[in-house]
Amino acid sequence: MAATEQPSSTRWRGIAGRIFTRDPVVDILILFLIVQAVCIIAALLFPTSFRYLSAGNISVMLKAVSVLGIISLGVGILMISGDFDLSIGSNFAFTAIVMTMLVERGLSAFIAAPVALVVGILIGLLNGFITLRFTIPSFIATLGTMLFWRGMTLLVHGPTALRFAPNAAFTSLMSGNFAGIEAAFIWFLAFAIISWLLLNHHKLGNHFFAVGGNLQAAAAIGINSGRVKMLAFAIAGFCAALAGIVATARVGSVMPGQGNGLELQAIAACVIGGLALSGGSGTILGIFLGASMMYTIQDVLLLLRAPGFYLEIFVGILIVVAVILNQVIRQRRR
Repeated sequence: MAATEQPSSTRWRGIAGRIFTRDPVVDILILFLIVQAVCIIAALLFPTSFRYLSAGNISVMLKAVSVLGIISLGVGILMISGDFDLSIGSNFAFTAIVMTMLVERGLSAFIAAPVALVVGILIGLLNGFITLRFTIPSFIATLGTMLFWRGMTLLVHGPTALRFAPNAAFTSLMSGNFAGIEAAFIWFLAFAIISWLLLNHHKLGNHFFAVGGNLQAAAAIGINSGRVKMLAFAIAGFCAALAGIVATARVGSVMPGQGNGLELQAIAACVIGGLALSGGSGTILGIFLGASMMYTIQDVLLLLRAPGFYLEIFVGILIVVAVILNQVIRQRRR
């Protein structure tokens, strides 16, 4: 009697099960280490043409990955709670413009920066209010606010660049170098640690996971889902503003359109890091690795002088693979 042919979906799950682990963070960590090993070996073999290990390249990497990483932390916490914020990039640019204009008018950067952070939080709270008060999917609500704040940025200042010239102390704090480590990366690490403590050692973290995983079950055990989601939106807004401050201090100027596309890059970093698009699962380490992986690929392409659209191709492939991997892992856990 002929054996029954094994369904293709079952065969795929069997192959994937032998390749991948049950933890997406472990998989992205292994992939990240492999990519780093290949880059280091290539840099040692071709030190003049592939300057991956040069001090200048490492410095640029640590500064640049921090901006995407800080934004991704806020986006990730919001995704864990079950929502999205597509206005992150517009928030990033608008709050940076606000801070820069205040400094240009004579206000200290140490006052202008907190004002920008408050504006970022208020934008996040506005997104949460619209989403929850009118029961609109956050994807649609924040698509509208993304366009609104992008237009407001142009209305407030116009399409030209604005120079940011704070005092030396502020520049050193936000974009200096401490014991050989870039200040921007220290900010990224600090907020990553704070976010990890919040998600893993505070009841609010449990509430984020509960609300994102099963809204009805969370309400049944007495969790105020509206308040939790509003806090998640506020954190996302705060992170967008903080990233804008760090980026502006590093570059010394701000362009009204500089945040375009950051929201999608942040979502991609979170998905690559193992966060579920449906909410309720994810880790800070995964977000950290996802953002680092994305910028590593971008840096390699820049060093190889590849066209810019290659990054979009690779990121698109990584997103699809990450989603498939997460789906396989969830099926194996059942």
